[in-house]
Amino acid sequence: MSNILRGTMLLTGATFLSKILGIIYVIPFEALVGSTGAALYAFAYNPYMILISISTMGIPLAMSKFVSKYNALGDYETGRRMFKSASIVMLFTGIVAFLLLFFSAELIAKGFTTKEEVNYTLDDVKFVIQMVSFALIIIPAMSIIRGFFQGYGSMGPTAVSQVLEQIIRIIFLLGSVFILVKVVGSTTTNAVGMATFAAFVGALGSLFVLGYYWKIRKPYLDKQLKLQKKTSNLSPKEMYRELLGYAGPFVLVGIAIPIYQLIDQFTFPNAMVSIGLIQIKDVALSVIVLLGHKLVIIPVTLATGLSLALLPIITKSFTEKKKELYIQQINQALQIIVLITIPAVVGLTLLSKEAYGSFYGVEDLPVAAPLLSWYAPVALFYGLFTVTASILQGLNKQNFALISLGVGLLLKVVCNIPFILIFEAKGAVFATGLAVLTASLLNLWKIKKTTSISYKPLVKRAMLIFIFTIGMTILVFVVKWIFNAFIFDEVTRFSSVIVLFVSAGIGGYFYLWISYKSTLLERVLGNRVRVLGRIFR
Repeated sequence: MSNILRGTMLLTGATFLSKILGIIYVIPFEALVGSTGAALYAFAYNPYMILISISTMGIPLAMSKFVSKYNALGDYETGRRMFKSASIVMLFTGIVAFLLLFFSAELIAKGFTTKEEVNYTLDDVKFVIQMVSFALIIIPAMSIIRGFFQGYGSMGPTAVSQVLEQIIRIIFLLGSVFILVKVVGSTTTNAVGMATFAAFVGALGSLFVLGYYWKIRKPYLDKQLKLQKKTSNLSPKEMYRELLGYAGPFVLVGIAIPIYQLIDQFTFPNAMVSIGLIQIKDVALSVIVLLGHKLVIIPVTLATGLSLALLPIITKSFTEKKKELYIQQINQALQIIVLITIPAVVGLTLLSKEAYGSFYGVEDLPVAAPLLSWYAPVALFYGLFTVTASILQGLNKQNFALISLGVGLLLKVVCNIPFILIFEAKGAVFATGLAVLTASLLNLWKIKKTTSISYKPLVKRAMLIFIFTIGMTILVFVVKWIFNAFIFDEVTRFSSVIVLFVSAGIGGYFYLWISYKSTLLERVLGNRVRVLGRIFR
């Protein structure tokens, strides 16, 4: 199994598990605080996610690239020196980011609220933003450790700490919200405030896990230092100049999705009010930035894991000037994305009503389900942008990722309000889809120009995948029709769960089976997938 696939499976598995946990906890959380509480929760999280990327300055991923590069040159000491120095810087920037978000909470809250708002006040939004800001103290220092391990090709510390961070956060979140709402009888705002503070508790737990990994891995890392073949003798100024040169583009690329959501949070409420849809504003916004987004982002977890695994590997091949190898790695990465993401987004589009009803109940289905079905295909574009940006960074073309992102954001800003006025709530989805697709196509063009890679193998595989996906679609439609015509008279949460899991199970099995029988899986993922033959027999 290739290093790309091994690292991708580990990080994708961890990210996928984290996302599933993130969806599951929303079910009781939304039941406790309602759609208004969910919208309030989303108001805190997007500014927080943006400040995380700014406070780390993209250094964790840049650290991964930096360490991988110098390790490939046989210079382990330079990466170690950079790690020690960057850890101190990250602690400082984390404190600065915390202070910035905490004291600017009121200003941010003013941008999120409208004069017509009746469900929450300016002070409510300010409070939840301030509560989530505490996590910024820890996360930058924690993430630099993950980046250092990834530079050595070790994805385990990141994967384990990521999952445990999510578990600890969810336990604290649900426990505190339940006590405040059901036992103490406190307000929804206080409950949501503690829910956002759970990010700090989860990060603290993750930091302890990474500290444990550092303790047990340190003898191996010290042994690597003794194998030093070359010393670059870079001064601290030279090291930081190189690291920050990598890090700058990572900042904006890493916060691409939160920025798109932030644009929605600033423009969506007023645009919906202006066309007389204030009654569905909160439900629609929660679909786009929180509840529905958590479902849409599941296929993107593959791209996230793939990009983290891909960066040090392509950087190493590029540094060693092995062109044939890194072109092969790029092709494999793009084919993996298409192989898994296309059927996933089509399936979510087909089963949007059942998916939303299963996780969040059927009360808001008339608004939420159609919006989710339009939003699902955007996951493919998110995945392509994430992976292509990572490829560009591995090829030392990270600055172009900023250009493509800038074009995408400009399209989002220009189109968002007009599209909402024309297409109502789904206009925001159309604007995001157009923006992210454009950015992804620009990245693909730059990759081809830089490497002279041929996309013919990708196109051929994609055509085959589309054919298999059409077969899966027909099968899912038939299963849904049988359930709706002969078994369930009305849509309930129970019926949604049954239809979702049976339809997705049968459709997913069919897609895997035909992909395996046609040797598509083996050609993309390698001969290890032959183990699936036992299942299909």
